[in-house]
Amino acid sequence: MRMAFSSGYLLYLYLPIMILPLFSFNDSYYISFPLQSFTMRWYDELAADPSILAALVNSLEIGLITALLSTALGVLSARPLARYRLRGQASILGIIMLPMVIPELILAVSLLVVLNQASLGIGKWAVILGHMLICYPFAVAILMARFEGFAIELEEASLDLGATPWQTFWRIVFPLVMPGIVASFLLTFTISFDEFLIAFFLSSDEPTLPVYIWGQLRFPKKLPSALALGTLIIVVSFLVAGFAEWLRRRHEASEGLP
Repeated sequence: MRMAFSSGYLLYLYLPIMILPLFSFNDSYYISFPLQSFTMRWYDELAADPSILAALVNSLEIGLITALLSTALGVLSARPLARYRLRGQASILGIIMLPMVIPELILAVSLLVVLNQASLGIGKWAVILGHMLICYPFAVAILMARFEGFAIELEEASLDLGATPWQTFWRIVFPLVMPGIVASFLLTFTISFDEFLIAFFLSSDEPTLPVYIWGQLRFPKKLPSALALGTLIIVVSFLVAGFAEWLRRRHEASEGLP
């Protein structure tokens, strides 16, 4: 029974994803069965479409900057929260995690109103700020779990042997929490790359990929190219996930974990 439930869940989860590459090779503008002949022309059109490639570059740029800033701020926040017992720590942690439970539609509209009232305008940087707002709590949650499992005795021994706090962080703390940093970076990048509502409200004439694809859904001839791009993203996602798993196993092996 348990095996049947697990198999059904995996089928429900991955079957739609597997259908997408199937139609990216179908010689038809419409997603329907039966399939037509095999073709690669949608990938050729994708490579020749500057607008969708520009949207992809925007999403990659915003995602990378968001992941870097969110993870860096997450390290600076998670370290003291995990090591020390601060006054009002529960309240501080609750405020940090608040964007995780606020609907993104509310956050997007609020940010749009504030930026317009402050005459700051919208664009890439506004999308990055919005994405950081929702990615930062995830970075803190992941990194706190890693810092709480960190042996403080190693850090204290380094300081006793004459290393400066900065040297101790880079030579002792940073390598040991690296798996958490990588996990935080990958998760926040994925959240930013996939996010739609905040990007929809705060992007101007440089849409992210989800916003661009949403705008092209009313044009059937544009959909196959989007499916081709989605297929490439799936392949890259599996490769990145495999690399992250390999990195995790290598780190566990170096620490002698089972």
